[in-house]
Amino acid sequence: MPTVAVDKAHLWERLGQKYTTEEFDQLCFDYGLELDEDTTDEVQEAIRKGLPAERPQLKIEVPANRYDLLCIEGIARALRVFLGKSEAPLYKLVYPPGGESALLTASISPETSKIRPLFACAILRNVNFTPRSYASFMDLQDKLHQNICRRRQLVAVGTHDLDTLTAPFRYEARAPKDIQFIPLGKDKSYTAEELMTVYESEKHLAKYLPIIRDSPVYPIIYDAQDRVLSMPPIINSEHSKITLDTRNVFIDVTATDQTKLDIVVNIVSTMFSEYCEEPYTIEPVKVVSANGQSHISPNISNQKRTARASYVNSCTGLSLTSSEVSALLQRMSLHASVSPTNLDEILVDVPPIRPDILHECDIMEDAAIAYGFNNLPDKFPSTNTVAQPLAISKLSDVVRLEWALAGWVEVLPLILCSHEENFEWLNHRDDGKTAVKIANPKTLEFQVVRTSLIPGLLKTIRENRSHALPIKIFETSDVVFKDVSRERQARNERHAAAVWCNKSAGFEIVHGMLDRVMKMLDIPRIGSKDDKSRTGYYIREASDDMFFPGRAATIYYRPDPSNCTGLPSVDEAVKGDVQIGQLGILHPLVLEKFEIGFPCSALEFTLEPFKKRMQKAWTNEEY
Repeated sequence: MPTVAVDKAHLWERLGQKYTTEEFDQLCFDYGLELDEDTTDEVQEAIRKGLPAERPQLKIEVPANRYDLLCIEGIARALRVFLGKSEAPLYKLVYPPGGESALLTASISPETSKIRPLFACAILRNVNFTPRSYASFMDLQDKLHQNICRRRQLVAVGTHDLDTLTAPFRYEARAPKDIQFIPLGKDKSYTAEELMTVYESEKHLAKYLPIIRDSPVYPIIYDAQDRVLSMPPIINSEHSKITLDTRNVFIDVTATDQTKLDIVVNIVSTMFSEYCEEPYTIEPVKVVSANGQSHISPNISNQKRTARASYVNSCTGLSLTSSEVSALLQRMSLHASVSPTNLDEILVDVPPIRPDILHECDIMEDAAIAYGFNNLPDKFPSTNTVAQPLAISKLSDVVRLEWALAGWVEVLPLILCSHEENFEWLNHRDDGKTAVKIANPKTLEFQVVRTSLIPGLLKTIRENRSHALPIKIFETSDVVFKDVSRERQARNERHAAAVWCNKSAGFEIVHGMLDRVMKMLDIPRIGSKDDKSRTGYYIREASDDMFFPGRAATIYYRPDPSNCTGLPSVDEAVKGDVQIGQLGILHPLVLEKFEIGFPCSALEFTLEPFKKRMQKAWTNEEY
């Protein structure tokens, strides 16, 4: 959840009332916010010590989908309406004298389709900035960039002093060497190529350079006199920068996602339209697309939704009339009225600041918030159910218990690991069809979803090398494989794994762990003299580069008695027998990669084939 820091005294001024920390914390809770911190005590302590201190702040956590609450303007506006101190404002587009034909225009070049094809803009006229509102304006843009804009990858916002520019505007895409301007905060002109080098050393902007650096063209916005407004998503121009003296603001928004583009341009323009000479008014711009079609930007028309009082009551346990529900929705800044044709139906106009309202259930939630979650009646459900764990979870508990009773320690490594740990360090090759890979990993440690439990166990041993030998650890958890037959293209599989680390290899130790689990599951071992058994498990020598040559085995499980007619010897795989895992002594190269200096033996097998057996045994209350 984003955290918004607001000036405490300024918020009290906007709300028209002072609150104690406890009172404001309760107000936030009632509205669905959370007061994270009140810095008043810290500021007073700093003042007592003679240290420099800012004004006391309130740090408020807001829901991730409430973009209208990312600034003090939005928070104060919403809380005033919630408290009944004001009505929800009506945002409107105001055309210049001459109507639509007098609108400023912005055209989009076809070349922008190669980099950031979407563009929107808006104008705020006769704005009266103060140092606080100016700082809030800049801070809102930054919070949107870090939130819905996904660090400017999906959307980028630029704001400009309109009086320094001349319409019409052009949104184009040009080769980096053909772009030259004085960027914000600099005193000389650079080409776009040079800016890529200049900003590498600037921490604030360096993280955005990869968004466009490798593109053959960079997005750029010009006015009628070929003066640059901005090079999104990197930097604005020094020429059109916003100051406290700015009276008319031009907002440009570029994006790769239409929905997020519409949300961002609406939030920025509506939040600060209160500072216009005529509050809550926005001047639109005529945007001409690359295909020649034109539209008005921004679109701040209310979205029409319907809700039913009966639905709200069924979800909340209340008995409210449609008029009462409408009154509650008004407190949440929604414009609601009872349908003249259906008394159960409520017509809701969703303002442009509430893109989180997508469904009737969202309207119901707002009604419940306005009524007060703590005021909702407590009721027993009309039906009673008794929960029980899934068969695979019960099976995992059986394995955990037996191995823990054997003196082994359970560990819980992360399910994400590096590509090297999952493949190269185990002497395995990636065929591209096995592991689910993370598209944009935060670090190299979290590149793929593990397909084996062994790397996590070995990393645990590496980090506990000072522990007394033997180290004997296990894990029973999920791994993930690609599976194109599934809707999500992947499937989870429950595995159990154990690693023994000591001065001796201990192959017989992990073999005993396997035998113990099978004993508890009542699965017989198929030996060389009883290979015609109808069901059971057995191991057979295998070759795997993860294990020492000649010291590895594959584990097979025979689940279906119908496959036991005319069985061959165990030396040959029986049709229908399932390969469920492996065990053996780990190869020295594997241990070297994980920086382990002692021999290790490992066991890993899947528990999936035993689920039906567990379900049957559970029914018979054997476990």
